[in-house]
Parts: sequence; structure tokens; C-alpha cells
Amino acid sequence: MLRLAWDDGKPKPSEAFDRLGRAYLHFARTEPAYYSAMFEAGIPPDTNPELREAGDRAFNVLRQACEVVVAGMPVKNRPPVLMMALHIWALSHGIASLFGRGDAASRKLPMRSEELLEAGVLLYLRGLGLPGA
Repeated sequence: MLRLAWDDGKPKPSEAFDRLGRAYLHFARTEPAYYSAMFEAGIPPDTNPELREAGDRAFNVLRQACEVVVAGMPVKNRPPVLMMALHIWALSHGIASLFGRGDAASRKLPMRSEELLEAGVLLYLRGLGLPGA
């Protein structure tokens, strides 16, 4: 889903980056059992090569997207790509976890998960000095 959403950054990297975040949240919302198993099963990825490869493929889509976004930033403001990918993943994962709870402990929030992620990413990118963010 992530690879399809990113689509090599077409037609514009900013649009594709937004789709990537929406795809992450969509998966967490529509596949809660898979999402939970991915992050809460307690299985170390290094114990299973297929599991490790799947996780690496998914993260590499985000890393590739961050490489493209970072390349569009002023040189003096460019963060390390891996750091940016980890920040965006942490933000996306946190929002997915907050909104994905299906139990009575879930909290009503004043905006949709997609809106919260978009706002958080925009603030992050503006803080890095991305033109037009």
C-alpha cells in the first residue's frame, strides 16, 4: 500500500508524500489486527528473515520519499534522511495508534487522523524550512 501510494513521487512529491501518510493511516484503520500484530506481537524482526525484509521494504518507501523531500530543501536546512524518516514514522505511528483503538478507552478527538497527520507534517517541514510547506 505504501509503495502504491508513493508512486515514485508522482505527479508531485508533496502530493505523493501526503498520500503515503494517508495510506499508513488507512492500513492501521482498516487492518487493525495486522497493524497490531506488526507492532505488538513482540516478535523480534531479526528472528525471521521474511518478517525483517517486509519491514525493511515498508520503511524504505518512507525513506525514499524523505530523500526526495529533503532534496527539495535549502542545503543548510537539510536534515539527515534517516532522522526525518524516523520522525515522520513516529508521528504517523502515534496518530495511527491514537485513532486506531477499537475499545472503550478510545478518545473523541476534534479532528480526523488524516488532518492531524497533515498538520503535524506541515509544521515539521516548515520547521525545517521547506519552501512552500
